[in-house]
Amino acid sequence: MTISSKPQCLPLSLPVIDFSAPNLKPETLEWDSVRTQVRKALEDFGCFEALFDGGSVELRKNVFEASQEVFDLPLESKMSAKSENRNNGYSGQVPGMPLFEGMGFDDVDNPEVVNYLTHKLWPQGNSTFSNTVQSFADKLIELNVKVRTMLMESFGLEKYVEEHLNSAKNRFHLFKYKGLDDDTEENVGIDSHIDRHFLTILCQNDVVDGLEVKTKDGEEWFKAKPSQDSSFLVMAGASLHVSLNGRVHPPLHHVVITGKKDRYVAGLFLRPKEGLIINAPEEIVDDEHPRLYKPFNFEAYFKFTYIDTNKRDLSALKAYCAL
Repeated sequence: MTISSKPQCLPLSLPVIDFSAPNLKPETLEWDSVRTQVRKALEDFGCFEALFDGGSVELRKNVFEASQEVFDLPLESKMSAKSENRNNGYSGQVPGMPLFEGMGFDDVDNPEVVNYLTHKLWPQGNSTFSNTVQSFADKLIELNVKVRTMLMESFGLEKYVEEHLNSAKNRFHLFKYKGLDDDTEENVGIDSHIDRHFLTILCQNDVVDGLEVKTKDGEEWFKAKPSQDSSFLVMAGASLHVSLNGRVHPPLHHVVITGKKDRYVAGLFLRPKEGLIINAPEEIVDDEHPRLYKPFNFEAYFKFTYIDTNKRDLSALKAYCAL
């Protein structure tokens, strides 16, 4: 589906938040300052650009080389890593999404998961690939813990921090969006949607941009292109929005492919564990902020949106569980 007739994106920059200070620890002025920035960014935009020393130039280079290596494999090899678990293994050759391929590692913090999929792809083994995936995912998990801890603290929910952190699975994904042919101006790589889980952390290669985010007022789109080689995009999802009683915004976004160069993305997705009931604690509900949503089972909500792609925006979430 081409979108050459869509309006131009706004020349808007995301908030940039620096997590790289060596003394960024709880109960310090530096921590409190970053915590305030995180909350405001997720309230106003639903996402921000994070500078984090875990994203060294060398490690980023390695993960994008690993992405290219795995997606350059013959289709037969990639299909050998396909799984009944849609969050794990190879995804691609999807009707209506000809430019997209993905490789997912559910529970990426478990080395056995990474090693198992690596062996499926390379029966002779590929320790460089598995070590790169594990090392990069570990850095994103570290950033995730900081962001979600700060956010819970900012709303006075300190006693729920550990419970919240333990309620999500760490799903790591590599993505490829194929470059366009000469006669194509623009093409949608992924249709517009809000993320359904808690939090997304993306690392985009700097060769091409493509991620576009809609403003909170729903009026305009803007390009979420990283401003620095060492940055990550952090984005709130629907489950976090409901867990915090609507206080953070889950932004609508899509991927638009332009140009001939392939686009590679590495990302961590914090997905609620099976059976988890998403609900806002009483401490974040008051007269000024009445409860907005009924508790819901994440898997049931995911199935509701999975069957119909038109149900992947904020209005559909409200139709599903708003009070």
